[in-house]
Amino acid sequence: MTGEKKSIFITGAASGLGREVARYFADKGWFVGIADVNQDGMQETAAMLPDGASSIHKLDVTDRKQWTKAVAEFGKASGGRMDVFFNNAGIGSGGPIEEMEDEDIDLMIAINLTGVISGTRACFEMLKSTPGSCVLYTASAAGIYGVSDLSVYSATKFAVRGLAESHDIEFKKHGIRSRCLMPGFIDTNIISGVAEGSNKSGKELLEDSGVMVSPVSIIGPAAWEAVHGKKLHTPVNKMAKQLAFAARWMPGKLRKQETALVGDLGDILKPEG
Repeated sequence: MTGEKKSIFITGAASGLGREVARYFADKGWFVGIADVNQDGMQETAAMLPDGASSIHKLDVTDRKQWTKAVAEFGKASGGRMDVFFNNAGIGSGGPIEEMEDEDIDLMIAINLTGVISGTRACFEMLKSTPGSCVLYTASAAGIYGVSDLSVYSATKFAVRGLAESHDIEFKKHGIRSRCLMPGFIDTNIISGVAEGSNKSGKELLEDSGVMVSPVSIIGPAAWEAVHGKKLHTPVNKMAKQLAFAARWMPGKLRKQETALVGDLGDILKPEG
């Protein structure tokens, strides 16, 4: 293909938020780089897009050599341009921190933080050479205010939020914008499985607790708005917007509300992928 068609490179594109953003941007006529560790999932995502509108890239975000290879391959497929890098891949698991396994903690940090940093570094030169480019980070409503029983996950998302804020300043001289999505609970496979000790899905348990779960279709328009708008942070869904408001104006009340959920979220959140 030529370098005239706008393009987006998406990690975690085999399912969930990444897949939905791939569908949305492809419908807008963009070329989509689909990157993930899940080969079958990537093929399923590609099958949802118009013919010739995507390329597939096997990528473990914890492996810097794979980053170099995947980005180079995408550059060949996209005509050397990357208008948007959707730095999205992540996993979630929880529970009281003293009960978490070391391996789960290390993997979450490796994917949700180190992998995100590696991605921005790997994509930097292509973003820099594409006029008006943007790196779009996936943080979380859990990066607005710390969430009990999800402390490590929450900490990684606070870190991603910090990266977005830092890079919005740091990258201006290079013509790269930095933006950040902060979704509340979205109906993806991260919460769709049956929760431990229950016969209900994570989504059902969240809704039973009065927590809003939004359809995944909400994320495509939110990502489009984020990369084309001027706001640094985009809370996604009513829950995230309410959390952002409460964290700023009534943190004491917010702490009391979160206390009622202690013990629930760690059993509900499951790793993606």
